[in-house]
Amino acid sequence: MSDYRFHREATATLAAPVEVVFALLDDPAHIGAHMGRRSAMMAGALMRTETDTRQGQAVGSVIRMAGRVLGVNLTLEEAVIERVPPRRKVWETLGDPKLLVIGRYRMGFDLTPVANKVDLKVWIDYDLPARGVPRWLRVPLGRVYADWCVRQMVREAAQAFGGERP
Repeated sequence: MSDYRFHREATATLAAPVEVVFALLDDPAHIGAHMGRRSAMMAGALMRTETDTRQGQAVGSVIRMAGRVLGVNLTLEEAVIERVPPRRKVWETLGDPKLLVIGRYRMGFDLTPVANKVDLKVWIDYDLPARGVPRWLRVPLGRVYADWCVRQMVREAAQAFGGERP
């Protein structure tokens, strides 16, 4: 059972070897690329990503993100808590992230080889923030944002490997 109240996920089947898919998704610059581009979901803002010397590719490695959305400073730190090449990676926020529509979270991806393809599942377990948008908006906005985030990660992998979304 999860320590978090909400769960969202997205899946795709990718036409590539599992090791190649893992190598791409293991890179925080790639899997988090959607956060570094201006988009409507980010209200035109972007987040900067920094990693420690382990580049987010080892258990215990820390990844930091910071940005400003709608005049509000957003920051978070997350750490890799599980890494099983080439099958699974999980990271989780440290402390209390300063975000608008989701709070602390655990996120990851699972890769399952099937014939000459790979089934990818990207997921997020999350709580709502204690502050930010009005309480009555937190559940629907959190769901929309979490869905967008996991779908963006899956979409980018599918584009890189000619994937099929179910």
